[in-house]
Amino acid sequence: MKLYLGSDHAGFLLKEAIKSWLLQQGHEVMDFGADENVAGDDYPDFVLPVAKAVAEADNVDTTRGIVFGGSGEGEAITANRLDGVRATVYYGPDPEIVRLGRAHNNANMLSLGARFLSVEQAEKAVRVWLETPYEGGRHDARLHKMDEMTGEI
Repeated sequence: MKLYLGSDHAGFLLKEAIKSWLLQQGHEVMDFGADENVAGDDYPDFVLPVAKAVAEADNVDTTRGIVFGGSGEGEAITANRLDGVRATVYYGPDPEIVRLGRAHNNANMLSLGARFLSVEQAEKAVRVWLETPYEGGRHDARLHKMDEMTGEI
Protein backbone atom coordinates (compact mmCIF):
# COMPACT_ATOMS: atom_id res chain seq x y z
CA MET A 1 0.00 0.00 0.00
CA LYS A 2 1.12 3.57 -0.66
CA LEU A 3 0.98 5.62 2.52
CA TYR A 4 1.44 9.37 2.93
CA LEU A 5 2.60 10.58 6.36
CA GLY A 6 2.70 13.96 8.04
CA SER A 7 3.25 15.29 11.54
CA ASP A 8 4.02 18.35 13.58
CA HIS A 9 6.42 18.40 16.54
CA ALA A 10 3.96 16.71 18.89
CA GLY A 11 3.65 13.63 16.70
CA PHE A 12 7.14 13.63 15.22
CA LEU A 13 8.67 10.79 17.26
CA LEU A 14 5.63 8.54 16.79
CA LYS A 15 5.62 9.29 13.04
CA GLU A 16 9.26 8.29 12.77
CA ALA A 17 8.64 5.01 14.64
CA ILE A 18 5.55 4.14 12.58
CA LYS A 19 7.31 5.10 9.33
CA SER A 20 10.12 2.67 10.11
CA TRP A 21 7.64 -0.06 11.00
CA LEU A 22 5.60 0.53 7.81
CA LEU A 23 8.72 0.29 5.66
CA GLN A 24 9.63 -2.99 7.40
CA GLN A 25 6.13 -4.22 6.53
CA GLY A 26 6.82 -3.51 2.85
CA HIS A 27 4.64 -0.45 2.38
CA GLU A 28 5.57 2.44 0.11
CA VAL A 29 5.86 5.51 2.32
CA MET A 30 6.03 9.19 1.37
CA ASP A 31 6.77 11.49 4.30
CA PHE A 32 5.51 15.08 3.98
CA GLY A 33 7.34 16.10 7.15
CA ALA A 34 8.16 17.38 9.54
CA ASP A 35 11.71 16.32 8.80
CA GLU A 36 12.93 17.31 12.24
CA ASN A 37 11.41 17.92 15.63
CA VAL A 38 10.87 21.69 15.75
CA ALA A 39 8.79 22.97 18.66
CA GLY A 40 6.03 25.31 17.59
CA ASP A 41 5.68 24.18 14.00
CA ASP A 42 2.09 24.10 12.72
CA TYR A 43 0.27 20.86 11.88
CA PRO A 44 -1.68 22.29 8.90
CA ASP A 45 1.66 22.73 7.11
CA PHE A 46 2.14 18.95 7.18
CA VAL A 47 -1.42 17.63 7.26
CA LEU A 48 -2.81 19.50 4.26
CA PRO A 49 -0.21 18.13 1.81
CA VAL A 50 -1.01 14.61 3.01
CA ALA A 51 -4.75 15.19 2.68
CA LYS A 52 -4.32 16.67 -0.82
CA ALA A 53 -2.26 13.68 -1.91
CA VAL A 54 -4.90 11.27 -0.58
CA ALA A 55 -7.75 13.23 -2.18
CA GLU A 56 -5.95 13.27 -5.55
CA ALA A 57 -4.77 9.64 -5.46
CA ASP A 58 -5.29 7.64 -8.63
CA ASN A 59 -6.10 4.45 -6.74
CA VAL A 60 -8.13 5.11 -3.62
CA ASP A 61 -8.04 1.43 -2.69
CA THR A 62 -4.27 1.33 -2.33
CA THR A 63 -3.43 4.87 -1.18
CA ARG A 64 -4.06 6.28 2.29
CA GLY A 65 -2.67 8.86 4.69
CA ILE A 66 -1.62 8.82 8.32
CA VAL A 67 -1.09 12.02 10.28
CA PHE A 68 0.24 12.47 13.80
CA GLY A 69 -0.30 15.20 16.36
CA GLY A 70 -0.69 15.68 20.08
CA SER A 71 -4.33 14.58 20.19
CA GLY A 72 -4.94 13.89 16.50
CA GLU A 73 -8.09 16.01 16.64
CA GLY A 74 -6.83 19.17 14.91
CA GLU A 75 -5.09 17.05 12.31
CA ALA A 76 -8.31 15.16 11.47
CA ILE A 77 -10.33 18.38 11.39
CA THR A 78 -7.81 19.89 9.00
CA ALA A 79 -7.74 16.83 6.74
CA ASN A 80 -11.51 16.52 6.65
CA ARG A 81 -11.83 20.01 5.15
CA LEU A 82 -10.80 18.57 1.78
CA ASP A 83 -13.29 16.87 -0.53
CA GLY A 84 -12.70 13.16 -0.73
CA VAL A 85 -10.93 12.86 2.60
CA ARG A 86 -12.42 10.84 5.43
CA ALA A 87 -10.08 11.00 8.43
CA THR A 88 -10.77 9.13 11.62
CA VAL A 89 -9.07 9.81 14.96
CA TYR A 90 -7.46 7.32 17.30
CA TYR A 91 -5.86 8.01 20.66
CA GLY A 92 -6.48 4.67 22.36
CA PRO A 93 -6.95 2.37 23.95
CA ASP A 94 -9.39 0.16 21.94
CA PRO A 95 -8.73 0.11 18.17
CA GLU A 96 -12.33 -0.90 17.48
CA ILE A 97 -13.07 2.71 16.54
CA VAL A 98 -10.38 2.47 13.86
CA ARG A 99 -11.97 -0.71 12.50
CA LEU A 100 -15.37 0.96 12.36
CA GLY A 101 -13.92 4.03 10.67
CA ARG A 102 -12.66 1.81 7.85
CA ALA A 103 -15.55 -0.66 7.70
CA HIS A 104 -18.40 1.85 7.89
CA ASN A 105 -16.92 5.16 6.73
CA ASN A 106 -14.20 4.05 4.30
CA ALA A 107 -11.72 6.21 6.21
CA ASN A 108 -8.79 6.94 3.92
CA MET A 109 -6.84 8.84 6.57
CA LEU A 110 -5.93 7.95 10.13
CA SER A 111 -5.07 10.65 12.64
CA LEU A 112 -3.10 9.46 15.66
CA GLY A 113 -2.91 11.26 18.99
CA ALA A 114 0.75 10.80 19.91
CA ARG A 115 0.42 12.14 23.46
CA PHE A 116 -1.95 9.30 24.31
CA LEU A 117 -0.40 6.33 22.49
CA SER A 118 2.57 4.03 22.83
CA VAL A 119 4.30 2.90 19.66
CA GLU A 120 2.81 -0.56 20.18
CA GLN A 121 -0.75 0.83 20.44
CA ALA A 122 -0.21 2.91 17.31
CA GLU A 123 1.16 -0.08 15.38
CA LYS A 124 -1.84 -2.17 16.38
CA ALA A 125 -4.28 0.57 15.34
CA VAL A 126 -2.51 1.09 12.01
CA ARG A 127 -2.53 -2.66 11.36
CA VAL A 128 -6.28 -2.83 12.08
CA TRP A 129 -6.90 0.19 9.84
CA LEU A 130 -4.84 -1.22 6.98
CA GLU A 131 -6.35 -4.70 7.18
CA THR A 132 -10.01 -3.73 7.58
CA PRO A 133 -11.95 -3.61 4.32
CA TYR A 134 -14.71 -1.14 3.65
CA GLU A 135 -18.04 -2.98 3.94
CA GLY A 136 -19.90 -0.92 1.33
CA GLY A 137 -23.57 -1.82 1.10
CA ARG A 138 -25.74 0.34 3.32
CA HIS A 139 -22.74 2.57 4.04
CA ASP A 140 -22.38 3.57 0.38
CA ALA A 141 -25.63 5.51 0.46
CA ARG A 142 -24.52 7.45 3.53
CA LEU A 143 -21.18 8.41 2.03
CA HIS A 144 -22.90 9.43 -1.20
CA LYS A 145 -25.38 11.53 0.78
CA MET A 146 -22.54 13.30 2.61
CA ASP A 147 -20.85 14.07 -0.70
CA GLU A 148 -24.07 15.48 -2.13
CA MET A 149 -24.89 17.53 0.95
CA THR A 150 -21.44 19.05 1.31
CA GLY A 151 -21.56 20.04 -2.35
CA GLU A 152 -24.60 22.18 -1.48
CA ILE A 153 -22.83 24.12 1.27
